[in-house]
Amino acid sequence: MVRRRLTPILLSAALILTAWVAAAPAQTVPDEATMAAYRAKLAAWERVHGPYARVADAYWDQVSDKRKIRNAKRRAHEPMTLDDYVLTQPPAYDGPPRPADPSAPPAPERAPIPVLADFIKAAADEFGFVPDLPHSDGEFKQAYAMAASAAGLTRDQVVGVYAFETGGRGSFDTQAGVTATRSKPISPALGYNQLLSTNTVSLLAEFGNRYLAAMHQKAVMLRGEKRHAFDRKVEALKRMIAYCRSVPARWSEYDRLAKTTTGGWGVHAAVLDIDIGPLLQVQKLVDSVRFARAKGHNAPLSAAELELMNLTGDGNGIDMVTMPEALRRRVPTANFFQPNGYWRNPIAKRTGVVANLIAEIEASMQREAQSPGAKDLAAAF
Repeated sequence: MVRRRLTPILLSAALILTAWVAAAPAQTVPDEATMAAYRAKLAAWERVHGPYARVADAYWDQVSDKRKIRNAKRRAHEPMTLDDYVLTQPPAYDGPPRPADPSAPPAPERAPIPVLADFIKAAADEFGFVPDLPHSDGEFKQAYAMAASAAGLTRDQVVGVYAFETGGRGSFDTQAGVTATRSKPISPALGYNQLLSTNTVSLLAEFGNRYLAAMHQKAVMLRGEKRHAFDRKVEALKRMIAYCRSVPARWSEYDRLAKTTTGGWGVHAAVLDIDIGPLLQVQKLVDSVRFARAKGHNAPLSAAELELMNLTGDGNGIDMVTMPEALRRRVPTANFFQPNGYWRNPIAKRTGVVANLIAEIEASMQREAQSPGAKDLAAAF
């Protein structure tokens, strides 16, 4: 098998020093004046934050309770009403931050998010797997479009999700947060629809046999050294699938494997492979389509609706997809997030209600679909 040339982003990632050395500085004991000042600030913070926390906790408890009610009604095939949602916006904290305790030990430094070079090295070390990279991003787009069409996805759906997730400029090896001028990622998400490493682990665990069948079918067309190299890749893929299935079939277990083990990092390198990567990314979108049908929504999902499920998870996404327009204009987006996820999501906070969230996704897709990368992907169909 011929190793392909890395794109500029992949090359820059490969140069990042991933060794992490944290030297714990010696801790000095603060004097009484410093501690007295800290206690005064802490008391002031508690006077402001305490009442807010009680109100916020009650709000998010109500969001959780309403979600359980909706889930039960959905299982019973009962329609949703406005009473099934929290109709006020979550309380926002605008007071001072909690002061740092000068007597507390330094917080442990967070391990850096792995980059492409880490995924590729781990794949080789743990499984003997080296992703077969495309000669160009256009070659990967062709493979992606072919896999998407075979799975029943439309050009508008695929291009729309790509445009929203990457701004219409992403390449096959795009990692969230990494640009030509920024080397540090904000998450392990890779590719055209920004597949998380946990997604990759769960997909290989659940659909590994399907991917192996597709690979065996492709192998039939190969001869000589290309066939031998391809067979070695299939054997490595088998090892990766077995590793993903070594834990119970639960998202929390897949998440632990993906984020805290070098094997989990190595598995994620499959997203970069010209033969396996398109199958993984397409499967994530197809799963959302099938989930919607299983919940009784048989109308084709628009690109924005498909992205809504990709963005918030299938369960929350289908809730919004099937919501009547009158409810969409009234129901806050906070109903579909956990508290931390909501406050980290600028689009959810900015849009406020479901109708505005969908409108912003649609507008972003229409705008970014004019970008060169999105046009190239559309042409690949």
